[in-house]
Amino acid sequence: MPTPSPRPCPSCNKAMQVHALPAQYGGTVEIDFCFGCHGLWFDHQENIKLAPAAVATVFKEIHRHRDATHQPLAATLRCAECGERLVQGFDLVRSGRFITHRCEQRHGRFSSFASFMIEKGFVRQLTKPEIADIAAKVGCIHCSSCGAPVDLRKEDACSHCRSPLSLLDPQAVEKALQQYAHAPASAPAAWTTPNQVADAIVAMARESSRLERESPRAAFGRAGTGVLYVDLISVSLGLLSSLWDD
Repeated sequence: MPTPSPRPCPSCNKAMQVHALPAQYGGTVEIDFCFGCHGLWFDHQENIKLAPAAVATVFKEIHRHRDATHQPLAATLRCAECGERLVQGFDLVRSGRFITHRCEQRHGRFSSFASFMIEKGFVRQLTKPEIADIAAKVGCIHCSSCGAPVDLRKEDACSHCRSPLSLLDPQAVEKALQQYAHAPASAPAAWTTPNQVADAIVAMARESSRLERESPRAAFGRAGTGVLYVDLISVSLGLLSSLWDD
């Protein structure tokens, strides 16, 4: 059962939510979630101490809160333990390059949901033809790693953090969940494709425009700017909701 965390989110400074999860070789690890910032706080090396079932549980929690309002990360992130500024760096795994924010005092690290899913193999990088297909329908999205805008018509990677564009790929999800011994009983009938993601973003943009006309406070993006704050991993996560929805 999740409980309120006494430690603040490194980005928004609000209380996080603690989940006690099984660790490798027995015991538990307590992971702090901030669903508003789509981020996770791991004490030192907790991210590699998670048991396979715990990795699947984190993914399910991310999926369960997929509709939570996603606010951009703060320009300066602070350690949840000591309050010192976190240092941004990069890690590289088979499924891609992702951003990490580490405490220099070795208290821990802050990872976005997107970074966690890249680290654990739930995503794959998009090919240039796939990026072109999405760009034909959607001009600009936001980087799943750092939140910076990415003009798909001109860029095939984030110009701010240089992270490649990634998509939550159903086949990668199924493979990862099987690896973590928590695969769904049956795969969804239709897999998510880049075209489906593009269509979903277009639909979200239209709905945001409608809401902004009716009530600026209700719009998905930043009112009056015409900018929709969405990223490919978040949208594809929503399209994969049939994995666990009852």
